[in-house]
Amino acid sequence: MSKSVRSAVSAGVDAPRLVLGEQPFDVAATALRLLTTGPEPLSVDGAALGGGLPRRRIALSELASILMHPSCGHTTSDQVWRLLIERARTDSPAWVIGAVGVALPGLRQAAYRLRHYSGDVQAELLTAFVAALRTAKPAGARVVQRLISAAFTAARIELRASEPRREADHVDTTALWPGAGHPDVILARAVTAGVITVADAELIGATRLAGTPVADYAESLGKGAKAIYQARSRAERLLVAAVRAGLLSDPDEQVIAEATMTLRADC
Repeated sequence: MSKSVRSAVSAGVDAPRLVLGEQPFDVAATALRLLTTGPEPLSVDGAALGGGLPRRRIALSELASILMHPSCGHTTSDQVWRLLIERARTDSPAWVIGAVGVALPGLRQAAYRLRHYSGDVQAELLTAFVAALRTAKPAGARVVQRLISAAFTAARIELRASEPRREADHVDTTALWPGAGHPDVILARAVTAGVITVADAELIGATRLAGTPVADYAESLGKGAKAIYQARSRAERLLVAAVRAGLLSDPDEQVIAEATMTLRADC
């Protein structure tokens, strides 16, 4: 067993240890295989979970394949992921690694969407996903999709912050909504104000700011490119209208400007 996998199995909750020395996703996949091999594999009770799962103990490696099958519905997936979140929070650290391993297909799709960044995309996604396991609300629908979405958003922020600054990139992103401020900040304010949804912000961030082709983004969501173009156009119209109406301005900006002018007058 490699040093990185031994560290992962022993530490579990420490995401950075999971990503040392090898491709992070490969380490996670190896760790899942090790945890589900042998006489006592990490497993769940399919009979207790129901939802059409085999009525027996199911190793997490097999469970990952079952959840990926088209016949597995969202209700069953949500039941499984609520259990995985609970076990990751309350049981041994191995369950954190197990949950990461089961989520690898979705994490790989997220990594593909972030492939334009020069940073360690896989490591950032794993770190963010482990954090999401601790903080996400398991209630509600599409649990794993929300976990992946949270990891994607957090990883993108970290990757963008560490990206070498290029003048062309700077001009392109700040010109998206002239005079409104940095696009990342505007998107966050727009979501908080209810102008657009989190999904809208992720769509704009990925295809406008991160450079992900719309066709690739649509494929990652299992949707048509036309629908994604229409969704982005609608969200951007709402953003432009909100910016022009002054709904997304910094509430402290005017106060600071007035105070600066006062100080200059008193000098």
